[in-house]
Amino acid sequence: MTNEDQRWVDSFEVHAQRLIEENKVPAVAIGLAKEGQLIYQQAFGFRNLEEQTGVTMDTIFGIGSITKSFTCMAIMQLQEAGKLYVHDQVITYLPELRLKNSFVEQIKIHHLMTHTSGLPPLPTLFHAMRPSMMNDPAGQEVLKGFIAEEPFTIENYKDLIAYLSGLDFELLGPPGTEFSYSNEGYALLGAIIERVSGKTYEECIQDQILTPAGMSNSVFVLDELDGPTDIATLYATGLVFGDTEIVASPIWWDAPAMRAAGFLKSTIRNMLTYLDIFRTGGLAQEGRIVSSQSIEDMMKPFVQIDPNRYYGYGLGIHENYLGMRLIEHTGGLKGIASQMFIVPDCDITGIILTNLEGVPVGEIMAGLFNCRNSRPADAQVYTCNSFSIASHLLSDYVGIYESREGVKIAIELQNGQLVLQFLSAYFDLRAVGEDRFAFTVKGTDRHIRFIRHEGGAVSRVSFGARQLHKNG
Repeated sequence: MTNEDQRWVDSFEVHAQRLIEENKVPAVAIGLAKEGQLIYQQAFGFRNLEEQTGVTMDTIFGIGSITKSFTCMAIMQLQEAGKLYVHDQVITYLPELRLKNSFVEQIKIHHLMTHTSGLPPLPTLFHAMRPSMMNDPAGQEVLKGFIAEEPFTIENYKDLIAYLSGLDFELLGPPGTEFSYSNEGYALLGAIIERVSGKTYEECIQDQILTPAGMSNSVFVLDELDGPTDIATLYATGLVFGDTEIVASPIWWDAPAMRAAGFLKSTIRNMLTYLDIFRTGGLAQEGRIVSSQSIEDMMKPFVQIDPNRYYGYGLGIHENYLGMRLIEHTGGLKGIASQMFIVPDCDITGIILTNLEGVPVGEIMAGLFNCRNSRPADAQVYTCNSFSIASHLLSDYVGIYESREGVKIAIELQNGQLVLQFLSAYFDLRAVGEDRFAFTVKGTDRHIRFIRHEGGAVSRVSFGARQLHKNG
């Protein structure tokens, strides 16, 4: 390692260690590769705090929603085989799908892949995870009062489609017009993959991606592993149990009907192998597994999420991240916070895996890039321009916004200042565009966008990439 490399590494590790300590993260594993060769690896903490067992590049973590890119890669493979087309209607493959008061016949596979189907946030995932959550004290706490009044259990794709078909909700708009992150959409992609391939979703991912790429320690169900014991223990924030500490919470939540949305488990070494498929335009250890055109299509910025981010097929796209084109995705669930990234023009790939939900993995990634670019580790990647808004219009945004997925925020007007309340925290909002605001969390700006209905009144807000309805 050169002196210059050692300087950025030292600076980054001080920054990463601070974030890890502040957030009480038991274990963090990081791998960075250039041209397919590992150039930086580091493991912080312990995969099991109680036993003080360390972390390696082969420790198995959950990757959460990074699984969505695997789902989209499988769809592209099926398109190359002539078995489907991404602009086919979803009901071509799922004819029994019916959505009340909607444009269901207009929803295409492409819309599911880009989160533009119009599906609002729904409690589907919790119904699908319910059996595993009920076996977990942490899960029982989360479920209390959330879906207790409608304890429907989704065990398979038949249940999934029946649940969505019977649910009373309206789409956010005609397909292709509104972005709202949707686990339901990806669960439906899993159902399509199963019907078109003739295999289970898990078999398709195994046969078409994991095995050809040599990802032998990547599975959906840990029991399928051939004996490795290097598995990270899951931890939960003690707030789930009413205190402020983190506690071991080893039961993995699962949702067989929604595995296409985020339930793969993997390692740093395996994930760097996977990310190299994108870097090489579709090549894996056993040769080409997907065409370069399909990889290019997956990384297209089809829809804008906020002023700096777009979404492709199972991937987030930043067109100008410190002067680079960055492809990335995060994942999160109980005991899981993950971040993958690819810089195609620099042949850089990287992955961050942890065993605690809510870890600021995006900030860890930003610190890595900042330090490699000789910037302060905690420097903002993006800056927001100020925007002038008449004070009498601020009341338009005041109200309670929530989704059936369980997210609730309040927008208040305090002494002429718009304030966002989320959980027990308050954040000042500053205007950055028409109906757009920013707020700062731990030194990083987040965006929030308000949506008006045809009459001009604010009816929804885009918060955390999901659209919440205004209730008051």
